[in-house]
Amino acid sequence: MNRAIAHMDLDTFFVSCERLKNSDLVGKPLIIGGGDRGVVASCSYETRYFGVRSAMPIKMALRLCPEAKVIRGDMEMYSNMSHTVTEIIQDKVPVLEKASIDEFYLDLSGMDKFFGCYQWTTEIAEAVRKNTGLPISFALSTNKTVSKIGTGESKPIGKLEIPEQNIKPFLNPLSIKKIPMVGNVTFQLLSRLGVRTIETLSETPIEVLHQLIGKNGQELWKKANGIDETPVVPYSERKSISKENTFSQDTIDITAIKSILSGMVEQLCFQLRQEKWLTSTVVVKIRYSNFDTETKQYRIPYTSSDHTLLKYALELFEKVYNRRMRIRLIGIKFTGLVHGCHQMNLFEDTEELISLYQALDKIKMRFGSDSVGRASGFLNQ
Repeated sequence: MNRAIAHMDLDTFFVSCERLKNSDLVGKPLIIGGGDRGVVASCSYETRYFGVRSAMPIKMALRLCPEAKVIRGDMEMYSNMSHTVTEIIQDKVPVLEKASIDEFYLDLSGMDKFFGCYQWTTEIAEAVRKNTGLPISFALSTNKTVSKIGTGESKPIGKLEIPEQNIKPFLNPLSIKKIPMVGNVTFQLLSRLGVRTIETLSETPIEVLHQLIGKNGQELWKKANGIDETPVVPYSERKSISKENTFSQDTIDITAIKSILSGMVEQLCFQLRQEKWLTSTVVVKIRYSNFDTETKQYRIPYTSSDHTLLKYALELFEKVYNRRMRIRLIGIKFTGLVHGCHQMNLFEDTEELISLYQALDKIKMRFGSDSVGRASGFLNQ
């Protein structure tokens, strides 16, 4: 059976959400971010014309496009809209993977005999637009890589079908930058060797690519040739990561308990960022000395930042610890995970704070997750 994989992407998602809230913003150059010292989380097509891009310092973006209006992001609104879109799509497809807060993969293999996959995907996109007012683009092909590239080429508010016999003609003239795994470093390296189009890359011997970029060389060659066997992984809100600490002696030392909770939150946040997850739900669990167990949770805007999640975790602990009794176990869990970048939701953060997180993560990657952290997380160690 031929695979039928669709990729759907909400166009300039944060910008589109803001325009739903305020129609006066339609057609105007917009930057979504955290103020003059922050970075661009999202930007409208009107600003991209001037060279503005995501993750660019807002000061630089305003120099490129002085007329742009900067709006502090509302991650709670974006999270709720993302959940709504997810429910609409999930109700209509056999297998859905939520790749990030605003993009999805659909496995429609075998549905041709019932509906016609392209028509079915078109109707799903129209259902999203009708029920949410959000613009969405999609591409349908035989694998995730080609579909994702196709969506990028179809934007804005576009749709594209790339059957197997058209994959090579479609990919060949495109820049190697269009391949999802090609970052700026790899692009510069290959460009210096004259490899700038996907066609040239597809004709480059695998051995040469292996020597240039290591073990990813073979995977890059396969993608350039339109080969990708990666499955669509079913999406589930139950996906989670967690940590627990059972005390050697039951304790009522709240300062020590909060210190341990702080350390666990930092470790889990590091794991989120390394695996490129964002969480939308925080759960705190305690078990008393008599083995009674209680939990409380918050549904929150998607994030992976220590300071945000630590605030929620400590607030939850204050709410769940409601007896003057010794504690046997403390636990923290992040659930409702989606793939996404660390800085995409840090609207309140500055360039300096984002750089600090990146520096801390590099230290932890080199010397271990316990090598550096907040003093509050080390008080009881």
